[in-house]
Amino acid sequence: MDRAQKEKVVEELGQIFESSGVVVVAHYAGMTVAEMQDLRAQMRQAGGSVRVAKNKLAKIALDGKAVSSIADLLTGMTVLSYSEDPVAAAKVAQDYAKGNPKFEILGGAMGETALDPAGVKAVAAMPSREELIASIVGCIAAPASNIAGAIGAPASNIASILSTIEERGEAA
Repeated sequence: MDRAQKEKVVEELGQIFESSGVVVVAHYAGMTVAEMQDLRAQMRQAGGSVRVAKNKLAKIALDGKAVSSIADLLTGMTVLSYSEDPVAAAKVAQDYAKGNPKFEILGGAMGETALDPAGVKAVAAMPSREELIASIVGCIAAPASNIAGAIGAPASNIASILSTIEERGEAA
C-alpha cells in the first residue's frame, strides 16, 4: 500500500469516526471468510457497516476525533462495526458475538463516551430508533382511538335503546 492509498484509508476512517453514532471494536481472529460475510450482511441489513483496517492507520484517523478513546482497543486483529443509528451496530455485534466465540467485543464508543464490553451490551439492549418511533406513534395514536371510541359509543347506545323501544312498541 503506497502513501496515497494510506492517506485515502485514513480519510475514510476519519469520516466513519465522525459520522457514526456508535463504533464497536472487536477481535475476529480465527473467523472464516464466510463468517465475516455473514457479519457484514447482518450489519448491512441493520443499516450499519463492518470495516477491517490496519490499527496504525485507524489510530492516525482517530487523532482529534470525539471517539479517540477507542485507540487503546486497537491491538491485534480488530474489526470496526459502526452505524449512524446509535444502537444498530451494537445490537448486531452483540447478537453475533453470542453465536460466534471467535468474535470478541473489546469495547467501543458512542459519541465521546467510551464503552467497555458491558457498555456495548447495555447500548445493544436499548431500543433502536425505529422501535422508539413506533412506540411514540403508538402512544400518540392510543388517545385518538379512545376518543373515536368514546364518540362512537353513545351513538351505538342510542341505536340499541331505540331498537328496544321499537320492539316493545311492536309487542304491545
